[in-house]
Amino acid sequence: MAFPLPMPMRRALDLAAEAARAGEVPVGAVVSRGETIVAEGRNMMRQGLDPTAHAEMVAIRAAAAALGSPRLDGCTLWVSLEPCAMCAGAIALARFDALRFAAEDPKGGGVVHGARVFAQDTCHHRPDVLGGLGEAEAAAQLRDFFLARR
Repeated sequence: MAFPLPMPMRRALDLAAEAARAGEVPVGAVVSRGETIVAEGRNMMRQGLDPTAHAEMVAIRAAAAALGSPRLDGCTLWVSLEPCAMCAGAIALARFDALRFAAEDPKGGGVVHGARVFAQDTCHHRPDVLGGLGEAEAAAQLRDFFLARR
């Protein structure tokens, strides 16, 4: 039996599709507090000529501005792809309660792959992590995006 995706993950996947239409790698991110979406973002590295403009970073910056604090206690970050090490570091610094992501990223991920940022002794805050929510759709978005460019 398939279950409907939580609304913030549905939105993150929709943002990933928007990113792909704009020529960006299809990754979307949403910050929620309780049932409320606080901020959202999509990959904008090419558009903004900014290598740090990953979907997570865009959403984190917008959430900090919206909430008036660099600490995002009580918030959950929903991402269509496993965050890289840079984004995982920002997630820890922002003090997210939870991280939810769709597809794993064996090449560039920094949570369950690669650097495994939250598993390091030097990581001072570790959110609750759950992956695999909407994994098939996110993986298909990424696969289709890169196939079209080959």
